[in-house]
Amino acid sequence: MARTLYLVRHGRTMFNDKRIIQGWCDSPLTVEGVEQARRLKAYFRHEGIAFDHVYASTLGRARQTAELASDLPCVCVDGLREWFFGAYEAERIELMPPRPWGDFFCQFGGESQDAVRERMSATLTDIMSRPGHECLLAVSSGSSCREFFARWVSDADVYRAGVAGNCSIMRFTFDGAAFTFEDLIDADQQQRALES
Repeated sequence: MARTLYLVRHGRTMFNDKRIIQGWCDSPLTVEGVEQARRLKAYFRHEGIAFDHVYASTLGRARQTAELASDLPCVCVDGLREWFFGAYEAERIELMPPRPWGDFFCQFGGESQDAVRERMSATLTDIMSRPGHECLLAVSSGSSCREFFARWVSDADVYRAGVAGNCSIMRFTFDGAAFTFEDLIDADQQQRALES
């Protein structure tokens, strides 16, 4: 029987508002980000979704989102961190080149696109393969979630628009070897579901 992964981007942060590259740098959730994470929890309850386990990146913005979105204890793992941008960390977003980034950030001490995809995929494959992990919440960041998505979706053009919005949910099934993308539920869809 397939297992289910709910992969979530963290709530809105101060750096998101200021258009600053976060990467492995961190900034706190804004009031809006806290509200988004609380809406996640309400959405999961409304939909009858109960998790076996909750995981998050070791970055505070992901951990805080996970803790607000579930009553279960959160296990933090490095493998779910955002793309490391090297010397571009904490710089203005306008300095970033257009996607795809490929190996661009390696020359500045950062990670390559392939490294981020492999790290996220290896981490989530390991976690989802553990006993008792039938339905899992994992909270990460925008670019790392995007690269995980691109690794498992053959037609990645459907995701060309950019990263999923803050607190968007990507639902995947896992058959023990591969992930299959099922759907994307953004914050607006969550709100509409709660109002119905």
